[in-house]
Amino acid sequence: MPSLSTLQDNFNDSVIGPNWGDSYGAATETGGRARVACTTGSAGYQTAYSWTMAGASFFVKVVTVPSASTATSAYCGVFMNGDASGTRLGFTIKAVGNLLRMQSDTGFADASAVEIPYDPVAHAFLRLREDGTNVYWDTSPDGATWTNRRTLASPAWIAAAIDICALNLSAHRDAGVGDFAEYDLFNTLDNGAVWTASANLTAVSSLTVAGMVSRRAAVGLRGEGVLAAASTLSTRVAAALTAESTLTADAASSSIPEVAELSAGEWDLYIEQGSTFVQTYTVIDDPAFTWAGWGVRSQIRSAPADNGELLLDLTPYLTVLGAAIRLAIPAAQTQVLTRNGRWDLEVYQGTTVVRLLNGRAIISPEVTRT
Repeated sequence: MPSLSTLQDNFNDSVIGPNWGDSYGAATETGGRARVACTTGSAGYQTAYSWTMAGASFFVKVVTVPSASTATSAYCGVFMNGDASGTRLGFTIKAVGNLLRMQSDTGFADASAVEIPYDPVAHAFLRLREDGTNVYWDTSPDGATWTNRRTLASPAWIAAAIDICALNLSAHRDAGVGDFAEYDLFNTLDNGAVWTASANLTAVSSLTVAGMVSRRAAVGLRGEGVLAAASTLSTRVAAALTAESTLTADAASSSIPEVAELSAGEWDLYIEQGSTFVQTYTVIDDPAFTWAGWGVRSQIRSAPADNGELLLDLTPYLTVLGAAIRLAIPAAQTQVLTRNGRWDLEVYQGTTVVRLLNGRAIISPEVTRT
């Protein structure tokens, strides 16, 4: 029963991935985008009927909208399809009339649908979310600042068909010259573009640095999650890191631990919204090791970029315990997390900074409310 909140794709590998296994018609992944033909035939970039919208949210950027041409109906759509034909939630961008429609269909119709003039800049990102009580249709120019456009009591089919729903990015026209719709950045603002280029390089004869520390090491990190209740439940997970790198420090820097010479380990945070989150990251290879004298910091952001929105500063909830670093986020703080992002964990001493872990921060929406 995967939540749509956990589905992420920036469409940059030129292959329709397994999460979109029910795609049909002239749907391709082209130029770092999901491209769907807008012709008199049917085409859609679609997941299997195995997802849930209950307590979930998703957003996507609409990059290219079909032209009206000579059609009386030409559109692209972003829909969460229920288990019954024509039962769905989502957005339609109408090229004929230039309208953005927010709809909750039964039998492909919604007499109470909300329509507003479509603005390709202000409405570049479309978001649909459900919280167990209502469904919300939101728009954004940048995927960070959102405006609510419609709110509706959650249809009963969202809970009844909890794990047999499908997400569909589609396009269609009844006449005119065929073109396409394009979608990008599904549940992520990290475009992760890969560029291929050539250049002429000129080398200098010498390179001077203040000082160089170069060593090799293999270090294991162990993560622990602890949930405290009437009794104590402990779960352990492990991350083993083996790598090789060179660390350059200025001459005034203090000694640098061997763990600092490894590439950052990939470690995902799975945070349950509204619940206390506890994990411990421990250097286990050297019993005498300690992080004494080092500071520690961490953040969750919407994307690993300069314009990535800060979702939560984890630094106040980090504690150094000898060779271990403990992260304990109060429930009041996880409550405010409503979207997935990226995180990393750094230690620092003077001008020396070491990234230990990085990865996704995946939020499991809360169902029980106080």
